[in-house]
Amino acid sequence: MDEFGIIRRYFTRDASRPGVVVGVGDDGAILEPTPGLLQVQVIDTLVEGTHFHSNMDAADIGYRVVAVNLSDIAAMGATPRWMTLALTLWDKDEQWVEDFATGLFAAAAEHGVALVGGDTTAGDAVVASIHMTGEVEPGKALLRSDARAGDTVYVTGTVGDAAAGLSLFDTAERSDVLVQRFLRPVARIDTGRALGGRAHGAIDISDGLVGDLRKVLDASGVGAELDVDRVPLSEALRSRFGADEALRFAMTGGDDYELCFTARPDDVAGVDGITAIGKIVEGSGLVCRRGGDVVEFDDRGYRHFV
Repeated sequence: MDEFGIIRRYFTRDASRPGVVVGVGDDGAILEPTPGLLQVQVIDTLVEGTHFHSNMDAADIGYRVVAVNLSDIAAMGATPRWMTLALTLWDKDEQWVEDFATGLFAAAAEHGVALVGGDTTAGDAVVASIHMTGEVEPGKALLRSDARAGDTVYVTGTVGDAAAGLSLFDTAERSDVLVQRFLRPVARIDTGRALGGRAHGAIDISDGLVGDLRKVLDASGVGAELDVDRVPLSEALRSRFGADEALRFAMTGGDDYELCFTARPDDVAGVDGITAIGKIVEGSGLVCRRGGDVVEFDDRGYRHFV
């Protein structure tokens, strides 16, 4: 089947949603933005052998490439609307493509996102890129550069699960709760929207809590003190690994796609599923304390081209 047959069979779906004038099937999509709202544009790419195992289920790859973009939208406090897909394939049969499409549309359907265009090509590895558009009210976008001295540092959910799941990928069942946290991350869209206009600096945790929090600090020109003992760990992580290893996953492991943000406590009262783990201070740098003692963590995370 050629690229046009693949598009027609697996990626042409009903896109009759608000704002979609012309979707898949033409040289370009025609979209009608919501009057009065600002657009947020994000893009993320998953490369076989770098971001996922070659033996990972196609449906999980399709789901994941959408979810990581949804997480960027969430970190901006926006609502996702539309997406395009660029997919490079090699050595994959039609069942693989069908499963990939199933996972992709499952993730998109959770937040009403329409696929409105894209491209398919042949190459020497599977590469999937999603470009996603979201919308946000003026004055409610969350930015990395807005953290302020006196803010409290928060995270959503629990951290470290996905990195632990990745470490178990070749030995545990795919249904294992930690493995599932890696395969199918949950984008915190509702929380991001609830924080709009209330929180300050924000980021999604893709490269590790310590490394990503440092990005917020650098962008905002402030420092932070983190209470390691308050970092939320899941029961699944605690029960599978020792305390030190579980903490290492939580502090430096990536792929959780939880949100880390700063805010005044009164401003985020009533927002569910968040945990206070530290405070923003004048100056620069990040100080982590465990039981009152300063501890160091490797915050480099994953970096391309190094």
